[in-house]
Amino acid sequence: MTLPAARYHVVHETTYHYDSPVSLSRQLLHLTPRDCPWQRCLAHQITVSPDATSNRERHDSFGNPVRELSIEFPHDSLQVRAESTIEVLPHLPADAQLARLASSPEAVDGRGRQTGAGSLHASPAWEKVRDALDYGSRPVLVDASRFQFESPHVRVKHEFASYASSCFWPQRPLLEAVLALMSRIYQDLEFDPEATTVATPVLQVLADKRGVCQDFAHLMLSCLRSQGLAARYVSGYLLTHPPAGQARMVGADASHAWISLYCPGPGGGYWVDFDPTNNLLPDTHHITLTWGRDFADVSPLRGVILGGDAHELDVAVTVTPLPEEADG
Repeated sequence: MTLPAARYHVVHETTYHYDSPVSLSRQLLHLTPRDCPWQRCLAHQITVSPDATSNRERHDSFGNPVRELSIEFPHDSLQVRAESTIEVLPHLPADAQLARLASSPEAVDGRGRQTGAGSLHASPAWEKVRDALDYGSRPVLVDASRFQFESPHVRVKHEFASYASSCFWPQRPLLEAVLALMSRIYQDLEFDPEATTVATPVLQVLADKRGVCQDFAHLMLSCLRSQGLAARYVSGYLLTHPPAGQARMVGADASHAWISLYCPGPGGGYWVDFDPTNNLLPDTHHITLTWGRDFADVSPLRGVILGGDAHELDVAVTVTPLPEEADG
């Protein structure tokens, strides 16, 4: 049976209030959802206040849509509103073992989350994948190899290899090992919005065992790359559910982050998503915005300003499920 696609309306609003006027602002926006084999952006617009002096659309080196804008006159606030309608198709890996994992009662914990209790022996041994990605191996896996190395927020160090080693025993199937690592991170780390900032080193996250979704993702990436594997950072949105009997609150959602692992296969291989913050394999409740080596590559909005002094930042995200369209 084919599961239905899910459609969402997403509003991502960012507001800066400056203590003194900003005379010049140049900003780089990663707020346009990328099209994927499992996802289509049906409608999208970005509105900026005050109106930008100039703006340009392009794609970055990872294929993400990017908007560059410049405001070249004094202003004391900046508001950016990205509004999208997105369709997400079911996209758990086609491998029969993973399909059974996603649907079997044994693979769900008491909170309705997938735990990975099923068998994933259909994937190649993790050492075989590591060796295929090693320097000098042929063919050269260009698309994957760019996600093997250190980046601003991801480290390749023996501490991470040691932490992950209990999940990567000899000849263990790759996807089974990575699922076990995801579960270990989920169990070991506590979600704590006050524990870290965007500048917190991933080694400190490993030591303190606390953080938010981007910390969970950076830690998992550090572990995988320290094992010689290729994995990328994914930024997007996650459908959340309000408490029973309560209405969905506007602006109460947030950006989300997870990781995607490269697995060799026919046609150049494929990528499998893992969400260590929620201990599950993303599917139709996850909306992909961008991907890169880590958060620094895909920050929703970053730039430089002249003036402004101190500032206040307010971010509000609303993800609203849309009703299924009737056939015909």
